[in-house]
Amino acid sequence: MKKRKFKIVLIVLLALLVISFAITLCWGTYKVSPLEVINILLGNGTKLQNTAVLSIRLPRLLVGIFVAIALSTAGAILQTITKNDLADTGIIGINAGAAVAAIVFITYQSTNYYSELGQFSIFMLPIMAIIGAGFSSLIIYMLSSRNGIKPKRLLLIGIGLNAGLNAFITFFTFRGGVGDYNKVLVWTSGSLWGSGWSYAKVIIPIVLLMFILVLLNHKTLDVLNLSDELALSLGLNLEKERKKFFKFAVILAGTATAFAGNIGFLGLISPHIAKKLVGPYHKKFVVISAIISVIIILISDAVSRNLFSPIEIPVGITVSIFGVPYFIYLMMKEK
Repeated sequence: MKKRKFKIVLIVLLALLVISFAITLCWGTYKVSPLEVINILLGNGTKLQNTAVLSIRLPRLLVGIFVAIALSTAGAILQTITKNDLADTGIIGINAGAAVAAIVFITYQSTNYYSELGQFSIFMLPIMAIIGAGFSSLIIYMLSSRNGIKPKRLLLIGIGLNAGLNAFITFFTFRGGVGDYNKVLVWTSGSLWGSGWSYAKVIIPIVLLMFILVLLNHKTLDVLNLSDELALSLGLNLEKERKKFFKFAVILAGTATAFAGNIGFLGLISPHIAKKLVGPYHKKFVVISAIISVIIILISDAVSRNLFSPIEIPVGITVSIFGVPYFIYLMMKEK
């Protein structure tokens, strides 16, 4: 019965995924029909169609897919190692750490670094964001690992650090000029704007590798989901495993934030919905969570791009419109 339920959920979600692909590739200022998209992908499109679909929309879609997978998987890991459904990289300060590093870089960059670095310059902001995410996670780990990592302490320290980093972001943003303010605001709100093939080629292998590693360790995550006493009785080194999976979550969240900015709540709501649909076993719910996350971000991005065209709303704002009510719902359920 459970296998049948999993298959039904998977089929329905894959159908929704195909629809979200079609919406993303077809809907825009320059409209393309689904049949024309298939024709373009087969190499028979016009020059204008190739530019719209292959050069702009397709790489943006791919970056969105792997950002969604990274955030949902990072959220699933954190919810397991903290044993708390409210855990998310956007809530415990990892995303905010990436944002702080990016803002400092934007504020103090030299005016001619684009010309000096050439093509490499597009990766400077993501690199700084990954460093910032790693630094904030190191602080969280150091403060929460006295006498072993305590899940609740890690979560509370992360929430406190997140509040402090967001206050720093606000202070730094207002110190900059109007141009810097707008750039930072869009980035910290979470946006897929400007995602091209250069970004896709970097994010896809990193996220794919980490996602496979998480799936290969699904049994360990299942044991971590049990009580600490039971996990220890089964011979699991809790400290070592929590540390390992915490690193996985940091790499995934840092990579996603680097390429799409600070998209909140995606890593919170997707794993939780997946658990409700297919149960707590990681082999199933991590995959379902990733698919749900991809559907949410692609539909949100399509709406953000087109609903108020020619103005583009950051995708993070649209995701938060769905995420905030669900977060409140989870808070109300907490005992």
